[in-house]
Amino acid sequence: MQRKAIVIGATGLVGQYLVKQLSELYDTLIVIARRPPRYINASMRFYQVNDFDNLTEVFASVGADRKTDAFSCLGTTKKQAGSDEAFRKVDHDYNVNFAKLCQDKGVENFFLLSSMNADSDSRFLYNRVKAETEQSIMSLDFKHLVILRPSLLLGKHQGRPLETIGQKAFKLISPLVSESLSLHPISAKRVASAIAMSAHAIYERNKYRAEPMLKKIEIIENRQMLAMTRVKN
Repeated sequence: MQRKAIVIGATGLVGQYLVKQLSELYDTLIVIARRPPRYINASMRFYQVNDFDNLTEVFASVGADRKTDAFSCLGTTKKQAGSDEAFRKVDHDYNVNFAKLCQDKGVENFFLLSSMNADSDSRFLYNRVKAETEQSIMSLDFKHLVILRPSLLLGKHQGRPLETIGQKAFKLISPLVSESLSLHPISAKRVASAIAMSAHAIYERNKYRAEPMLKKIEIIENRQMLAMTRVKN
């Protein structure tokens, strides 16, 4: 069976690592983005979208179907977006629209990058919108929905000075902090690995039916991602 993956958010901090890892698992990797990802290989099909408001038009030609796994690492910040409304449009509306388009094409497995702070009752817009996005996509009918909730992401952020300061501070104390702590920061590369590992696990279970099916909705918290991607000496 030819395996396909479709990704949005491929040029972001996690997405740039994810496309490289998915290219090793799938026969065809479909990337929809405003600009080409840093990593490109022969199995990749790139579709440029100047504005995600036009995603429906672009999506019509990508050839997603039941054999396609969908991944979203799309996200921004209020500062980058420019307003509350613009932030919500990216983090909620674009993600939910992508999920609905995937569902309409028969896609069965959907993977969403969220945040460990997702909370519909939070006083912070970022946390509330993350929770709303999760809930909206949970209401759709995917065979498997995997939501990943990382803590502070380690890596080079563009336009996120507070996170950069937080990373520098963490590097000073990291030798003293156990990865068993739920708030422990995690590198973007390890988050991408956790996403790819989750997708492969679902594929193996569906292929051989040797183990019970995974939960229809699976939430992978930060501590679990740290554990599953830990390098053993």
